[in-house]
Order: sequence, then C-alpha cells, then structure tokens
Amino acid sequence: MDTTTLFVVGLFLLVGCAVAVGELVSRLGQTALIGQLAVGVVLGPTLLGGPLGLTAISPEFSGLEILATFFVLMTAGLAVTPDQIYATGGPSAALGITIFVVPFLAGSGVVHLLYPALGWTEGLFVSLTISITALPVLGVMLREFGLFGTRFGTFLLNGAVVNELAAVTTFSILLRAHATGYALGASAAIAGLTVVVFLTSILAVHFGLRSLRELHLWDRLVARFRRDWHSPEGGFAFLMVGGLAAALYSQLLGLTFLVGAFYAGLLVTPASAGVREHRDITRIFEAVTWGFFIPLFFALVGFGMDLRTLLASPLVLAGFAALCLFAFVSKLSVGGLVARALGWPPEDALAAGFLLASRGAVELAMAVLLLSLGIFDTAVYTVVAGVGLVTTFLSPFGARPFVRPGIGPGGPPVAGSARPGPGSLPSGPPEAGGSPPA
Repeated sequence: MDTTTLFVVGLFLLVGCAVAVGELVSRLGQTALIGQLAVGVVLGPTLLGGPLGLTAISPEFSGLEILATFFVLMTAGLAVTPDQIYATGGPSAALGITIFVVPFLAGSGVVHLLYPALGWTEGLFVSLTISITALPVLGVMLREFGLFGTRFGTFLLNGAVVNELAAVTTFSILLRAHATGYALGASAAIAGLTVVVFLTSILAVHFGLRSLRELHLWDRLVARFRRDWHSPEGGFAFLMVGGLAAALYSQLLGLTFLVGAFYAGLLVTPASAGVREHRDITRIFEAVTWGFFIPLFFALVGFGMDLRTLLASPLVLAGFAALCLFAFVSKLSVGGLVARALGWPPEDALAAGFLLASRGAVELAMAVLLLSLGIFDTAVYTVVAGVGLVTTFLSPFGARPFVRPGIGPGGPPVAGSARPGPGSLPSGPPEAGGSPPA
C-alpha cells in the first residue's frame, strides 16, 4: 500500500478502535481513557506492532499528535475560569497546592532512588507528571457518583484547578531551565522571569477584556461581529487563532506551546466571548475534541508505550510497581490528611483522597512533549504513562465504598465550579465522545 493509504488505515484503526473500546470500558464503570490507551498498547510495539510493521509513530502521525496535544491542553484550559480561581477560597487553594507540592518534592527523591541512572532534571519531570490530579477525570467520577454540583464536589474540583495551574506553571519553569543550559541558579532565574512575563501578558489580556465588559464596549463589539462577520463559525475560528497565537507566544518564550494553549483556553469565558457565542464555540470544540482528538490522543499515547521495557528484569518491574504505589498513596494520604485537617469525617476524607489520586491528559501531554524533545526515552515514557493508567484505574474503585449522600462539607448543593464545556457539566451521558484527562 502507498503512504497515504497506510496513513488512512492507521488513523481508522486507532480512532475507530479507541472510540469502541473506550465506550465498552466506560460501560464497565471505568473512564474511557483506559480503553483508549489499551488500544494504542495493543496496536503498538508491545503486542501487534511487530507483526503489523508498526514499530514507531510515523512523521504524519507525529504532526497529528502535536495537534491533538494542543486540543487536549486547550480543552483543559476551557474547563477553568479566572473567576473560579478567584473564588477558590483558602481551603481549596491549600488542598490544591498541597496535593501538588508534597508529591512533587517527595517524588523527586523517590524517583532518584528508584531510577538512579536518571539525571536530576529528568527525575524532576517524572516527579512532576505523577503529581497532577486529572481535573476532567475527577469531574467525570464526581458526576458518576452523583456528587457533581455538591459542596464536596465543588471543593475537590477547585482544589484540582489550583493543582493543575501549579503543575503547568512549574512545567514551564523546568522546561525553560532545561533549555537554557546555564548554571542552576541562573537557569531558575531566567525561567522564573520568563514565566512572569508570560503570565503578566495573560493577566493583562484578561483584565483588558474585563474592563471592556464593564464599560459595555465588549457587548457592542460582539454584537457588531455577529452582524458583520459573514464567514461561517467565526467564533470558533477566532478561538483557534487566539489559541494558536498564545501557543506560539509561549513557544517563542521557550515555555512550549502547551502552556500557551492551556492559558488561552482559560481566557475564553461567557463574559469574554458572550454567553451565546461561548455556548456555540464550546459545543463545536467539544464535538471536535471529544469525538476525534481525545480518542486519537490517548491511542497514540498508548502506541508510544512499550510495556516490554517494564518486563526487562524483575528489578525494573519492581521499580515501576513501587512508583505506582507512591503515586497513588501520596495523593490519597495528602488529600485525606488535608480534608481531615479541615474537620471532615474519616470516611469523607478517604473518599476525597481516592478521588484526587486519578491522573489524565495533562501529564500525558507533557510526557508526549518530553518524549519528542528527547528528554524522556521510551522506557521512561512508558513508566509515566503506565503510572497514569494504573492510578486512574484504582481511583474510582477505592472511592466507591466511602461515597454516600451528604458527603463532605455541609450545606445545600451549589453550582458546579467547572464551567460548561468539555468534561465539565453533565450535558450528556458521562464519557460521551471520549474521556478526559487532567
């Protein structure tokens, strides 16, 4: 077969099987990403890749993987609003920072002990990727347990928002420091300054949009755009151009396009885009992302794994098992201890800890980029993706016995903290069109 035919056949197999197996797995009570990852593993070098002649991602799929990663990170940003961050409150902010900082710092030591051959930079990246709580996956589990929109669910979601923001920002600093090649102190200073410049720019855009809104100028601009723009789906086109511009800006600053894509999504809110326009834009974005790019992304992540590297020796397998155990227990214990410190009953604190232990797409997107940059090799990449797979599988099973009506802080249900959009509010059956990450 010619190259084009092979590409179309591969795309059909990856997306078709990922959608079908993801749906099957979701009917069994798990998130669809587990089935989608498994499809990639089966079709990749671990099992069928050799007989099928599929031993590596082709250049055509590499470009598509970058595009899918962009959509994944922008989707994660779309699930967060600046107002949500402002309204997080001290307890949720403390939860989010703690469940990131403690596993990250402790994990750097654990990774160094388990994988002494890794450099400190690579070890920090591994520790970072296992320190993220999956915001959309958490939303899906809360929805399945009937906790979405409750004070308990809102508290955990707000904590996950802070966790994700801290992780993305830290990732940008580490990557910038790695790229400079200067001494550690100078690298950290340059990286920190670069991140400050980027975040200041993002905040300036946000406050500029807010000022236009308060002066009632934005509503007029939106109405005029709606009246005068003749090309179809202009709002979605502007979203894509804005997202790509932010991705390019962060890439030129040395922070990678992932950071720009995430924060660009965060700026698109009903207040900035208009309520009707925001609803229409997110509906289109949700269909494209969850219906195509999410299944493809997770299938490609699984395809890049080679589980044979974990079976190279009993010592390697034991190291992977120990890292999975640390990744799961660190989130469970830290999340549970913070909840207990806030006065929650032990059962509620355990439910919170289990739910916060899930991973998802943000850390996998980071792993994909690190693999493409040569910072991770296939063995390390497989370990990181495998940890995400195992912890996400265990999280709902562990939480189920402790979930009950009236769980968590008292009071009536409140509006969900995540805005309407991909993986946020229950606009359809859980897992429809694919399962999120974090």
